[in-house]
Amino acid sequence: MTAPGFRPAARTLAGLALLLAGLAGMAPAPGGGVTARLGGITVTATGLRPGPGGTLTASMQVRTTGPPSDQLDAAIAAGGVAVAVYHQQVDVAQISDLADCGGGRPPATLVRQWLHYAPLPVPGRSAGPAEATLTVRPVTPLASGGILAITLYFAQAGPVTLRLRVVR
Repeated sequence: MTAPGFRPAARTLAGLALLLAGLAGMAPAPGGGVTARLGGITVTATGLRPGPGGTLTASMQVRTTGPPSDQLDAAIAAGGVAVAVYHQQVDVAQISDLADCGGGRPPATLVRQWLHYAPLPVPGRSAGPAEATLTVRPVTPLASGGILAITLYFAQAGPVTLRLRVVR
């Protein structure tokens, strides 16, 4: 049984937390991720999970409610670390610098280094979301539950910061 007056206080506190998250342009999303809004742009990202070689990865969707499209030009993590944004399949045979590796496939490290430097197009509201995978190697290792701030720079909308929790 709860103490008298506790439930209304808990509801008020929960409402205040949601209000503050909304004012900051960020709210919790399912699976330990977040949703952030900036003007007509809405970004939803999962929590960060361990990836290869000490990296952390998250899945992301970007939508715009406006008719014009936008594009994600860059993503930077706390400490000035570049974040790779993987969003399209590329045929390695079409890239002459990578395809000429003695007839064999180029090493995976070389492919990862080259294939994430294109902007992420965000179509206008009539199309579906733009989807991508974020990959980052933080300056200092983060334990489960730690939070890493990643700022996304859009050509039209400007910057929006995601605070992603590390989930293991």
